[in-house]
Amino acid sequence: MDMESYTDMKTVVSYWMEGEINNFIKVWLSVYVSLSYCYLSGKIVAKGTTRLLSFLPVVGLFLLLPLKLHSMHLGGLTAFFIAWLANFKLLMFAFNNGPLSDPSLSLPRFLAIACLPIKLQNSQSENKNQITQTEKGHKSLMNYAIKGLLLALLIKIYDYTNYIHPTIMLGLYCFHVYFCLEITLAIAAALARALLGAELEPQFNEPYLSTSLQDFWGRRWNLMVSRILRPTVYVPVLIWSTNILGRKWAPLPAIMSTFVVSGLIHELIFYYLGRVNPTWEVTWFFLLHGACLMAEIAVKKSVKGRLHLPRIIATIFTVGFSMITGFWLFFPQLLRCKADERAFAEYVAVGAFVKDIFKALTFYT
Repeated sequence: MDMESYTDMKTVVSYWMEGEINNFIKVWLSVYVSLSYCYLSGKIVAKGTTRLLSFLPVVGLFLLLPLKLHSMHLGGLTAFFIAWLANFKLLMFAFNNGPLSDPSLSLPRFLAIACLPIKLQNSQSENKNQITQTEKGHKSLMNYAIKGLLLALLIKIYDYTNYIHPTIMLGLYCFHVYFCLEITLAIAAALARALLGAELEPQFNEPYLSTSLQDFWGRRWNLMVSRILRPTVYVPVLIWSTNILGRKWAPLPAIMSTFVVSGLIHELIFYYLGRVNPTWEVTWFFLLHGACLMAEIAVKKSVKGRLHLPRIIATIFTVGFSMITGFWLFFPQLLRCKADERAFAEYVAVGAFVKDIFKALTFYT
């Protein structure tokens, strides 16, 4: 990295530390106040159109609040949690559906469930069941430690970007996004358990082991989004299409509709990150995967289990297809908003902040 780039990075770091955290606090205070209003409205206003109308100002506010943030990590996660997760959960709650519809929820738990992928522990039997299913929920500390070390290694490798082929860099970005999201959400899960006795739903289930697109999107990648899109998009379209196509083929339009909505929401998230007009490649990425998943399911229904690829071959094809299409349509849009440079600047900011804390502790001791 040359001196000019380093100077620019220091400028970004200075702005991020001085202004972004203040904006982050203001945004989340607004979120909590707004959700408290929704909590009270849910107790007073009957479900249906009237409750929906009372929630719409909050939904609109949650679409605007991410525009107050400019960092990749704080801004990106905030946009994901409130513009997507919270808004979809509020829309379900308006009709007394979804995780917020439990009348026994206290205000603190309502706030947590509304803006985070929270899964409450209700009984000892449920706790025991979760403990025995670590592959679907919690992973071992060693698992996260290894991924943390790999993420640190990736960040160090970025110092040599000028010597690495762009295609290899795109592959590294794939793992960067995966490691960063999983580790961030694991930290949030630990806080949720400590403060609320709640569980953060797993975001990933080792997606690099996927054996099909159905396995990749349905059981391994971005599981929180699957749980939100299923009751809000997939199920309603499935019910409608069953009356037209029958039960055998009804899932196909439901799947495509889900990918369309996912693509449009990702375009919105990318706009929050870069503040540049969409070029729709991200939407085409999801449309392509939706179409391929429909074809895969149609083939499976036709052969009825008579044909199976060896697991290693199926995994290579699935992960390879996902990465190649990501290189083509998904990651170039992140690079267009300089996501890599901005993310690295934020790591520098965090490192400088931690160093200042250690210096202060050393001085006073």
